[in-house]
Amino acid sequence: MWGRVEQQDFRSRVRGTLLGSALGDALGAPAAGLSLAALREAHGPDGLTGPAPALGRRGRVTAATQLTLFTVDGLIRAHVRRDTGAWHPPTDIHHAYLRWAATQHDWGPDERRKDNGWLGREEWLYARRVPHRACLTGFADDVLGTLDQPKNPAARDAAAASRSAPFGLLVGWEPALVLQLSVECAAQSHGHPTATLSAGAVAVIVHGLIRGESLDSAVQRTLGLLGARPGHQPVTDALQRATAAVTHGSPGPEAVEALSPGGDGPEDAAGALAVAVYCALVAEDVPQGLRLAVNHGGDSIAAGALCGALLGALHGETALPAAWLAELEGRAALLELADDFALEMTQGPSLHSPTASAPGWLARYPRG
Repeated sequence: MWGRVEQQDFRSRVRGTLLGSALGDALGAPAAGLSLAALREAHGPDGLTGPAPALGRRGRVTAATQLTLFTVDGLIRAHVRRDTGAWHPPTDIHHAYLRWAATQHDWGPDERRKDNGWLGREEWLYARRVPHRACLTGFADDVLGTLDQPKNPAARDAAAASRSAPFGLLVGWEPALVLQLSVECAAQSHGHPTATLSAGAVAVIVHGLIRGESLDSAVQRTLGLLGARPGHQPVTDALQRATAAVTHGSPGPEAVEALSPGGDGPEDAAGALAVAVYCALVAEDVPQGLRLAVNHGGDSIAAGALCGALLGALHGETALPAAWLAELEGRAALLELADDFALEMTQGPSLHSPTASAPGWLARYPRG
């Protein structure tokens, strides 16, 4: 049973997760592909200290936020479609990612598509924002990648992890089921265990935070679940590096760069995860944590998005910097989707059932 206070706290954390992830994504976009030295040369000795122009203007998000939105859309539809007797969330998530893929090659919303829902009609989403190749190829056809037959089995970058925080918002699920769903859906585009298990780790950590755990406790729970998974060592090593680094001196860009060793490279999901967790652990507030997460030579977009999701889930929307939110692209859509997700999770039975449903809800989230 959800009381009023519990619903308000949950909605604040859902909003915080989605908005925080988007803020980190937008903050990291100007740093993409730059070394720490290049960042300091371009933005001063402290590197990026706030939103800077990228992809046309300040506050613009990348494909990481686009895919995160469609992840949430797919999760809502999975719960709506359960009324029909069909219950296979990976399929609903896959259909959502295929709708995202259409935004990458269509000029705008195709009104002939009956499954678009409201999100698929958002014109601002119909733009390519540096999507990873594995996402484009993974969703280039209708074939569903699975753990047994994943798409792009060598892809180990952080794009799948960057879209996976919403799985952690399934607060009524057990952590092991959250892990399983997130790794299954990551394998739809990224087949390497480092990529799938990093995605799973993000989801389980967010899940713990949404339930009110401390960040350190959520990380320890995640380590316990990951230990039984084949190929977990790079990801568990990354999480252990992140927690150990907290006690090794003052936070700074050099400490952040050390968490992504050269052998893994900047495109390694485990390295981005380590950076995000470390920065969230040492952050005095959300802006400081996000600045740390993007000022390094690794995957600044992924690290920023992941750190933002963790801090947003931990502290809720009111902890996010208002001045940065004011410039954030897609803020209205992010809030609308966050509130719809919170409605579905807390009041779903009053919105739809096998015998009666609110027509407006089914128009927003079609069962087809």
